[in-house]
Amino acid sequence: MSDQPKFLSGSLMRHVVVMASTGSVGLMAVFLVDFVDMIFISMLGKAELAAAIGYAGTILFFTTSISVGLAIAAGALVARALGAGDAARARVIGTHVLVAGFIMAVLFAALVWVNVRPLSALLGARGETLELSASYLATIVPTMPFLMIGMAAGAILRAHGDAQRAMWATIAGGGVNAVLDPILIFGLDLELTGAALASVAARVTIMVVSVLPLLKHYGGFAPLRLPAFLGDLRPILGIAMPAMLTNIATPLGTAYVTREMARFGEEAVAGMAIVGRLTPVTFAMIFALSGAIGPIIGQNFGAGRYDRVRGAFRDGLVFIAGYVALASLVLFLLREPLAGLFSASGLTRELVFLFCGPLALAWYFNGVIFVGNAAFNNLGHPFYSTTVNWGRNTLGTVPLVSLGAWAYGAPGVLVGQALGGVIFAAISVVLALRLIARQEAGLDVARPPAEFSRRARLVQMFHARR
Repeated sequence: MSDQPKFLSGSLMRHVVVMASTGSVGLMAVFLVDFVDMIFISMLGKAELAAAIGYAGTILFFTTSISVGLAIAAGALVARALGAGDAARARVIGTHVLVAGFIMAVLFAALVWVNVRPLSALLGARGETLELSASYLATIVPTMPFLMIGMAAGAILRAHGDAQRAMWATIAGGGVNAVLDPILIFGLDLELTGAALASVAARVTIMVVSVLPLLKHYGGFAPLRLPAFLGDLRPILGIAMPAMLTNIATPLGTAYVTREMARFGEEAVAGMAIVGRLTPVTFAMIFALSGAIGPIIGQNFGAGRYDRVRGAFRDGLVFIAGYVALASLVLFLLREPLAGLFSASGLTRELVFLFCGPLALAWYFNGVIFVGNAAFNNLGHPFYSTTVNWGRNTLGTVPLVSLGAWAYGAPGVLVGQALGGVIFAAISVVLALRLIARQEAGLDVARPPAEFSRRARLVQMFHARR
């Protein structure tokens, strides 16, 4: 397959829709399996099992965020190299990101694994729920290096514009999980352990199916040479570390929300866990867009096409508005059967209804922050996304969630969490537009690397003549 940059020409909105759609199908497969996990666990009729998944899910979100940081670095650096016409450089930097990510994932997974019980207790888990959460995590956390490789390889595929093969990797993982879930949970009577083992198999599958296309279609990986690897650590960590910090902010904010919700009992935590499973299924397109729009911005940034960088950012925001409106309407119409599907009653049902009502519309602002973060990461200012995300999950979460909990109880926790997104979405848009304008005017130091500048100018001249 050609290494010709795909996003330097053609309709930007079409690129956004195609990349987000193919990405969301793959994500939907994974999220739907998590969704079905929760249904199966709810069918066992044990509230502590659903609550355990709620606590464990928060910690797994934290570990996944580390992998996302490495994937962002892989996608941004490979897309930038491809946009500048340097396919060989793209293979080298992709190899180095995978190696660095694997090493970091092994170290971090070991740290979390030896602390699964204290971390679950810190979130508010107690008694049997604490033991179940710790056991679930102890099974899944060691597979973090496999997940990291799979996510980074998928990001490299998307940087090439090959969202379809990245999609099939996640579909394959979701399919494996879906097949194994009922067999292990019910057939072998393993309950929560069965769900964890199915997730382990899914992560290994995603890794294998993501790496194979890189070997077959994109020249595989460059030979690992230590001096070159050490030399690339700075640009890799320059994006990966801020991206990790950015993504860590979200699970930390969620951890605070979980702890506040725990004050209102296991019904409240179970309700939040159900909302936590509904959210990614409903808004898979928005989650996918955060990774899909990055390569579009990155390739055009690498080629010096600032008009298309700005256009991609704008079209991303328009796309989010239409999608969130439609998804929120569907949730509202299906709120009764969704609550019944999880046998939700009392406070659990009230929280599900709240999410399926006006609260879903607030996801527009989260989507805006996602697109802003993708722009910052691919335009050489990943610390902007770090600042926005930490602001969103501290100043935009802690006081508002605490106030909501005090005023309205468990529903107020979710309302307070949603309100913080409005403020920081506005900040994200202003920062992104200012950054693009400064780079276009040559006032920003984080322009495409010097070795790409000549190629970028030639590409820009070619498109200007067209």
